[in-house]
Amino acid sequence: MKEYLKKNGIRLGIILLVVILVAAVSSQVLSGGAGFLTNAIVAVREPINKAATAAGDLLDGIYGYIFEYEELQAKLEALEIQLAEAQQQVRDASEAVEENQRYEELLGFAEDNPDYVMEQARIVSWSASNFADSFTISKGSSDGLSVGDAVITEYGALVGQISQLGTGWAEVRTIIDADTSVGVLVGTNGSAAMLVGDYALMREGQARVTWLTEGAQLFIDDDILTSGSGNLIPSGLVVGKVSNIYSEAAGQTEYGIITPAADLGSLVQVFIITDFAGSDEGGTETVQPPAATEPPVSPSQEPGTPVTGG
Repeated sequence: MKEYLKKNGIRLGIILLVVILVAAVSSQVLSGGAGFLTNAIVAVREPINKAATAAGDLLDGIYGYIFEYEELQAKLEALEIQLAEAQQQVRDASEAVEENQRYEELLGFAEDNPDYVMEQARIVSWSASNFADSFTISKGSSDGLSVGDAVITEYGALVGQISQLGTGWAEVRTIIDADTSVGVLVGTNGSAAMLVGDYALMREGQARVTWLTEGAQLFIDDDILTSGSGNLIPSGLVVGKVSNIYSEAAGQTEYGIITPAADLGSLVQVFIITDFAGSDEGGTETVQPPAATEPPVSPSQEPGTPVTGG
């Protein structure tokens, strides 16, 4: 008996406890009262019900917040799209106003030069080379353009010449490009000279005027105009002004540093003179300069002696 109780005592105790609890619950149910076990179950159940209710309310709130957030996000995205469209309309309107102003200026220039045939073009890209100053425009041979055509601003200031040509595009070499060579007239007397490019000056946005007519003298702020040599560029186009004057190595001749009249850094649209009275077809302007007594010295090398001009 003792061995049996040792082996099964715990099991018998549990069975006995369960029987007592069942009897107690049954007694309480039959008598209509709430016993210990029922109270314990209720005590545990109520907090769980409250927690479940609170969790449900929290989830409802979170869902509502997420829904409102997504709705606000959609409205914000719609407003951003409307703002971008409005900004684009403003930019388009601003560009249209600027383009109209350029055409108005060009109209005045064209009225003063009725023999000019001109074509407008927009700049699509600038050269990435450090050894050239050029850009590509949106017109080409199919639009009547030719190599050597003068490219100007709406004010008639010379920008450069067409150096390469395709069917629907053209490359324009500006007047400060190192390979530029254009016949010009200097000052009130209209002394003949050459506008030539210089690599060091190109990086400063300038060019040089040299090979002046013998006896001619340069002065600060002298106007530089095209001479029309070669019949590819009309005469009288504004090139720029003399901003500095230097003497050559031997001190016998002078050359000037030219600041262009065209603001090359802000160009958006240009105009190409495709024909004018006295023009010839094709080719790039080539003018043989007069013999110089001394080779010109680049400002990037040994500088010449500055000359003050009136």
